[in-house]
Amino acid sequence: MDAPRRTLNFAEKPPEEMLRCARQFRRAMQQRRTTRDFSDRPVPHTLIEEALIAAGSAPSGANLQPWHFVVVSDAKTKKEIRTAAEEEERLFYQQRAPAEWLDALRPLGLDANKPFLEIAPYLIAIFLKKYTVCPEQKNRKNYYTCESVGIAAGILIAALHLAGLSSLVHTPSPMKFLNKILKRPTNGRPYLVLVVGYPRPDATVPDIARQPFDAIATFIE
Repeated sequence: MDAPRRTLNFAEKPPEEMLRCARQFRRAMQQRRTTRDFSDRPVPHTLIEEALIAAGSAPSGANLQPWHFVVVSDAKTKKEIRTAAEEEERLFYQQRAPAEWLDALRPLGLDANKPFLEIAPYLIAIFLKKYTVCPEQKNRKNYYTCESVGIAAGILIAALHLAGLSSLVHTPSPMKFLNKILKRPTNGRPYLVLVVGYPRPDATVPDIARQPFDAIATFIE
C-alpha cells in the first residue's frame, strides 16, 4: 500500500539569499574542530534533545530510520564506558593497529587514554539497527543502514556545533561492550560514541589544514 502524500513544504529563496545562507553555514562549519579537552561544565538537556530531533529527521533507506541514540550523563556509566573503551584502545595501539595506521595517528598525539569519556557531561552512543524487532510478526530488515546512520550522525554533529557545543567522534573497536553496559538489544550495532560538552578554556587542537577545494570536488560540465 502506498504511503499517503502531502504537499512539499518548500519555500524558495531569492538567489542572493540562498548564497548568503550557504556561506553562513560553510563558515560556521569551518570553525568546527574536534577537541579532546572537555570541561565538566553542565550542558542544558534541551540542547541535546533538540540536536537529536534534528538528527532523527535524516533521510534513510525506505524511511526505516535504522538508528537509536543513547544519551549518557550518569557518572558511573560513563566510567564503565571509559574503562571498557580504554581496554580496547590499549589492544589497538599495542597489537591490532598496523604500523602505517599508527604513523598516521602519531602527529595528532593520540593514545589509549580517554579521560574525556568521564569528563564531558554527555556521551551519545549511536546504534545502527540492521533490523527492527517487530512484536508478533517477522522482524523487519533495514536497508542502507550505514549510509543512513552516517547521515544522521553528521546532522547531529552539525546541530551540536551550531548550538555552541563541541563534540568528538570516538570509535574504539570493537564496541560490543556498549550493548552490555547500556543494555541494548543485539539487533543494534554500536556505530560511534559522540562526546559532547563545552571545551576547556585552555583547550588546544592540532594545527592542521583541510584539503583545498580542487582536491575534494570535481565539476563535470
